[in-house]
Amino acid sequence: ELIVVKLGNPRAEGFPRTTELMQGIDYCIKTAVRLGKPLALNLSFGNNYGSHDGESLLEFYLDTVAVIGRNVICVGTGNEGNKATHTSGVLGNSNEVVPLQIGDYERSINLQIWKQYVDEIEFSLEHPNGEVAGPFREELGTQRFRLENTEILIYYGEPKPFSTAQEIYLDFIPVGSYIDDGIWKIRLTPIRITDGAFDMWLPAGNVLNSGTGFLNPVEETTLTIPSTATKVITVGAYDARFDQAAAFSGRGYTRATNQVKPDLVAPGVEIMSCAPGGGYQVRTGTSMATPFVTGSAALLVQWGITDGNDAYLYG
Repeated sequence: ELIVVKLGNPRAEGFPRTTELMQGIDYCIKTAVRLGKPLALNLSFGNNYGSHDGESLLEFYLDTVAVIGRNVICVGTGNEGNKATHTSGVLGNSNEVVPLQIGDYERSINLQIWKQYVDEIEFSLEHPNGEVAGPFREELGTQRFRLENTEILIYYGEPKPFSTAQEIYLDFIPVGSYIDDGIWKIRLTPIRITDGAFDMWLPAGNVLNSGTGFLNPVEETTLTIPSTATKVITVGAYDARFDQAAAFSGRGYTRATNQVKPDLVAPGVEIMSCAPGGGYQVRTGTSMATPFVTGSAALLVQWGITDGNDAYLYG
């Protein structure tokens, strides 16, 4: 039996998509509990917004509901493994410079810098023409400045329950039609360092133009959220042609907590599947791999729980 929940586009004055996703999961799990049946739940949803350490509201929610009833939650790792949307490093006693290539005709970009609250750093931003803004230090409210034909907005994250990670959020907004292209440089300067580790993410999901990305990308921690949740089965994509994980498949570790993900990979390259509007088409991605694992989990829980062979064969 199937429960199908459609996640719509964000509505005016509606909930954010992650909140709508949680409502959909809540509906599925409550329905399964009400019917007294096990549930294999397929989530082909993910984004890069968050610290990737399992401490966001969505990740915490999934870990909480994973033990309600008898369910198996399977989540795809996303397709950011080779997209240059993530980089990381460790600050010591010297400055760190992170080059960011912005391609042609980019209308807007946001950039997240994640560090630990115990570390005090300041940063500056260098335009491709060499003009420098900053250094900037933490302060409440929005900091706003302009470099050539690009406006920059900076927000510093405030402390929140359960999390030791702090976000520095940058919005690149064009004065005209497009952001200034070329190589931007983000210079991090240590002030007082205890941990030193930092990560940076650009938006996921093919929203960036070709040529936009970090010049020194790091493929570890290219998992999209919520595949970073602890109590879900995290699924990457396997390329049978080369007998290895697909290059695009998100992989690595959760930030700070260093949990190894994905848990396993499944076929995700050139998979024949149903097409919108009828018929069939070939698709590639972890959204094609995850249903293989969800379907396998459904067969296992049917054998174990429904057929009475193992009442505890769930997530």
